[in-house]
Amino acid sequence: MNNLKYYLAAITAFALWGTFSLVLKPLHFYPSLDILFYRVFSCAIIMTVVTLLFRKAKLKNNLNFFKTLIKKDKQKIIGLNILSSILLTGNWFSFIYVMNHISVRATSVAYLVCPIITTILAFFILKEKLTKLQWISVFLSAAGCILLSYASLIDMVYSTLIGSTYACYLIIQSVNSKFDKFLVLNFHMILSALILLPFFPKYSGAVPTDLVFYFYIEIIAVMYTIVPLLLNLFALSGIASSKVGMILNINPIIAFILAGAVFNEALGGLQILSYSIIFLAVIIFNAKEIFRLKTEAAV
Repeated sequence: MNNLKYYLAAITAFALWGTFSLVLKPLHFYPSLDILFYRVFSCAIIMTVVTLLFRKAKLKNNLNFFKTLIKKDKQKIIGLNILSSILLTGNWFSFIYVMNHISVRATSVAYLVCPIITTILAFFILKEKLTKLQWISVFLSAAGCILLSYASLIDMVYSTLIGSTYACYLIIQSVNSKFDKFLVLNFHMILSALILLPFFPKYSGAVPTDLVFYFYIEIIAVMYTIVPLLLNLFALSGIASSKVGMILNINPIIAFILAGAVFNEALGGLQILSYSIIFLAVIIFNAKEIFRLKTEAAV
C-alpha cells in the first residue's frame, strides 16, 4: 500500500482538472490572455506570501542544499526550471484559448495525447521500463486518439500542441526530486509571472470590474492550479512518470462527459468508442498495480 498515496494524489489532481471547464466557461467573454495573466499573477502572489510567512525554514534548507551542488548541476537545474516555467505558461495559454474559442473536446483530447507523449519520453529520456502489457495500452491509447482525430484534424493539431507542452513539463520534474515541491512550484509561478509581465501592459484588456471575474480567477488559481500541480509533483516523487502520464487520462474522460452533459456538445458513437478504448488502456496500463493493491487490501 506504499504507493497508494501517490496514486490517490495523481487521481485527485487529474479529476480536478477534468472539471476545469465548469469554472473556465463562465469567463469565456474575457480574452484568453487576460485569464492567463490574472491566473498566473494570483498564483505567484499567493504562493510567495505562503512561503514568506510559513515556509522560511524550508526555503533556507533548500537554498543551502542548492549551494552544495557543483556548478554543472546548478546550471542544469536552473535551466530546466526556466524551461518548465515556459512550458507551463505555453500550456495554460493554449489550453484557455482552445477551451474558449475552439471546443471543450479539443482540450480533452489534448490530455489524451499527453499520456502517450509522456510515456514515450519517459521510456527514451528517463529510461523507465515498460512491460509488454503497458506497451499494448499505449498503442490502444494512440488508436483511440487516431479515431478522435478522424472527426476533426484541426482539433488534433491543437490537442497535440497542448499535450506536448505538459508532457515535457512532467518529464523535466525528475530533476527537482530533492527539492521541496511547494517551493519548486512557487519558483515556476514567479518565473511564469515574470515571463508574462512585459506583455501585460500591451496585450491585456481593460481592468475587469466584475467581482465574479476575480471570484473565478481565485478558484482557478488555488483549486485548479496550485492544488493539482502540488499533488502532481507529489505523485511524481513516488511513482513513475509514465504511470502518472497514463492516470492523466482521467482528466479528459471527465471533461468529455461534461462536454456532452453540461455544455451540450454533440457526442457521436465514434467518440464514445474512442474514449472507451482509452479508458480500457488506462486500466490495462495500471493493471498490475491495481491487482496488487486489491490483493494487499484483502490480506
